[in-house]
Amino acid sequence: MIVASDDLRLIESTLAGDTEAFGELVLRYQDRLCGTLVHMLGSVHDARDVAQEAFLLAFEKLETFRRESSFYSWLFRIAYNAAISQRRKERKNRRSIDHQKDQTGSEPTDSRPANDPAYQLEIEDSQRQVREALDELGEEYRDAIVLKELEGLRYEEIAEILGCPIGTVRSRIHRARQLLREKLARVTEREQT
Repeated sequence: MIVASDDLRLIESTLAGDTEAFGELVLRYQDRLCGTLVHMLGSVHDARDVAQEAFLLAFEKLETFRRESSFYSWLFRIAYNAAISQRRKERKNRRSIDHQKDQTGSEPTDSRPANDPAYQLEIEDSQRQVREALDELGEEYRDAIVLKELEGLRYEEIAEILGCPIGTVRSRIHRARQLLREKLARVTEREQT
């Protein structure tokens, strides 16, 4: 992937000493990065901390950016490594999905207007079920499916971020989808009985 010319201009300006140029990169990518990290870490607070750490590391290591991938992919790889470190710290204090919802302060919403309160309750219940099923996945599967389905990255980009072969990425995404279907099917069966 080729680096966007505007990103390249900002990178070169930063390397020439213009720190405000890096500030533009931060503004350009902070919401996207934090949004994905929230899904991976389950906490807005943790996502912001990791994103801040990633931007700081990216600034410090900017001269090592090889321009072989997009700036965001490179930045996300840094953030991903920081997120893994964060997970290791938090592993002992594994959180429930409801606690994660309280921590993130947000819930995915359907943008279609729905006047029927029952419809809204059904949507919220479905979202909760998906979040719970996603939370039950192993980290390697959850990370791959979040990057593919929520972040919309290509397999090549995911492989670069996760540091594994494309075949492994495809396998993890396939397995994550399969596990999610199974988990959600069991929930549906329980509700119907």
